[in-house]
Formats: sequence, structure tokens, C-alpha cells
Amino acid sequence: MNQFTVSTVELQAHEYAQLHPSEILAAAFREFSPKIGISFSGAEDVVLIDMAAKLGADFRVFSLDTGRLHPETYQFIETVRDRYSIPIELFFPRAEDVAALVREKGLFSFYRDGHKECCGVRKVEPLRRALDGLDAWVTGQRRDQSPQTRARVPVVEADSVFGSEDRPLIKFNPLANWSSAQLWFYMRENDVPYNPLHERGFVSIGCEPCTRPVLPGQHEREGRWWWEDSTKKECGLHAGNVAELAAAR
Repeated sequence: MNQFTVSTVELQAHEYAQLHPSEILAAAFREFSPKIGISFSGAEDVVLIDMAAKLGADFRVFSLDTGRLHPETYQFIETVRDRYSIPIELFFPRAEDVAALVREKGLFSFYRDGHKECCGVRKVEPLRRALDGLDAWVTGQRRDQSPQTRARVPVVEADSVFGSEDRPLIKFNPLANWSSAQLWFYMRENDVPYNPLHERGFVSIGCEPCTRPVLPGQHEREGRWWWEDSTKKECGLHAGNVAELAAAR
């Protein structure tokens, strides 16, 4: 019987909170493989792929190609594909949805209207297709990424945004309790490849128009959607779950 159910997930989150991320991954694969996927953003969550490869589990890796990523991110995706000899499934936004948005509001409406609408077209809808048929997915979310929105992210949760009562979906965040320093220590110790944009001051990496380097002393999420309030720096992939956690305080 699967131990990670919607009704018991909070208990499991407490139980697994003290485990190493690779141990959390191992438990996730043990319960859900092969119907589990790792969401790879082209940034430092490549650590999850490295850990998963060492476990030798059967899993999928997918990434969302918004059509507006940095050239370095596209090159990095290929570097990871070659390094670990794994297929990386790319999910693209629907051409007709992008065309409609651009036709109506232009290429940079997010600077004026906020990023939610564009992210809905370029990220959220493709993610729904990426998760179709999966029973669980793995993200690189960390609590220290955004004190305003991610401070309560658990290592495992029931995804009520992309899952449903008829088709439950479990979401694993194995790196939730790790700091940026722990993450980069692991990357150096294990010779994990990284996006070359990190060497140019980009800490949190997303779409090219919505990402910029941060200055010394700035928090990493200040480089994302810098024209918006700090409490709104979620693209929609995790915003619903984050909001539920905040409401539960």
C-alpha cells in the first residue's frame, strides 16, 4: 500500500523532514516509479537529477520551454542531457495561446500587467500536460529561496492545484530544508554541472525578460520579476500550494 496518500501526507512530511534529500528521493521512487517526474528548470535543481542518477531509479525528467529562456539555459539543458545520458522532455506553450496573448497585448505585457497571465500561458498550461499521467512529481523548491512565499514549503505535500480528488498527485520537494550554501557544496563535491549564468550574477534563473543578476547582499529572488512586490514572486507552478500553506498558519 502506498504510504504517501493525501490523508497521510502531512505526517509523512514531518517524518521525512530530517532525511537527506537523496533519501527522500529514494522513498519517492520506491513508491511511485515509473510514474514520477523530476521538474528541471535549467538552474541548480540539476542536483536532483544527479542524486536520482546515482540511485539508478526509473524516472522521467521534464522541463518547460517557455520560448523565452536564455541561450545559456538551452545549452545547459543539452549539457545535462549528455552528462547523465537521459532524455529530457521539453513541454512548450500552445502556439495559439501565445499568438493570442502577443496579438492582444504585445511581447512585454507583463511589465505593465504583471507576470501571472504570461506565466499562465507559457508555464502553467504546459506543466499540466507534463504532469498528465504522473502520480507524483519532484521539484527543486527550497525554503530559503523566498522567505516571503516559500518559508513553509514541506519536503512532501499533496498537490491540490494540479491534482484532484479523482486523481491525487503527490509533490516532493527534497531540497526544501537545504540552504543555497548546502546546495552549492554538493555541486562542487560531486562535480555537478551548472548553468553558466550563475557565474554572471544570476542566482534564480527564469525567462530572459524576467530575470536579472542580483547585487551582493540582495536576496536571490530579487532578480526575478523585480518590478513586482516581493510577495508575488511565484510564476504559478507553485503559487497555489504556497498560498494554501500561508493560509494554514
